[in-house]
Amino acid sequence: MPAAKKKIQKQTEIAIDLPQMNRQTLILTLVGDSSLVMHRWSEKAKKMMLDKQMKKAKQAKEAKDPQQDFAESIYIFDEKPGDREKVKNLDFKGIRFGFPAVAFKAAAVGACRFADGVKMTEARGAFHVNLGEDLIEIEGTPKPREDMVRIAMGTADIRFRGEFKKWRAKIKVQYNASAMSAEQVTNLFNIAGFGVGVGEARPEKNGSWGMFHVATSEDTK
Repeated sequence: MPAAKKKIQKQTEIAIDLPQMNRQTLILTLVGDSSLVMHRWSEKAKKMMLDKQMKKAKQAKEAKDPQQDFAESIYIFDEKPGDREKVKNLDFKGIRFGFPAVAFKAAAVGACRFADGVKMTEARGAFHVNLGEDLIEIEGTPKPREDMVRIAMGTADIRFRGEFKKWRAKIKVQYNASAMSAEQVTNLFNIAGFGVGVGEARPEKNGSWGMFHVATSEDTK
């Protein structure tokens, strides 16, 4: 009986030339046009949510602490032990404030609805804001703010949050220059500041807080 023939597969190496991506970086300063109101998830709120998901017995509600709610609502850049207690007591010395970088990217992507020639699906992958960083530093001084709000089933509640009446932020935008130009990127952020905004009650959510514009030479005078 003749021996079975073995098939020999030849492996061919193929050289692939990848075109170098045209990655560029823009540094933009965003100047607040209306109050930036923060509402960070507090540790207490996150614990309550987790306890509910784990079906733990409910604890009695604690009395409201307006100053603590204010301190918990704010994002602190490079937070150190004791920083939040200082904020609660309105001691801001040495404290740096921040806001999620993803919020600014989301605003710019959302602005595609008001800009010609840029689709939201394409913009998501065409640029990134402060890549690798969770927070963008916010320049400004917060103050406690009290508001009546409507929550589930129309129930009224009082919220105490941090408000920055005057604020600005410097962002670093890395973008694919083969997909978008510097002018398009800058224009998106400018449109985002007017029509989308960031934070609580922003234009995107039928409010007027969290509006901003890209700084021009007029803002440095």
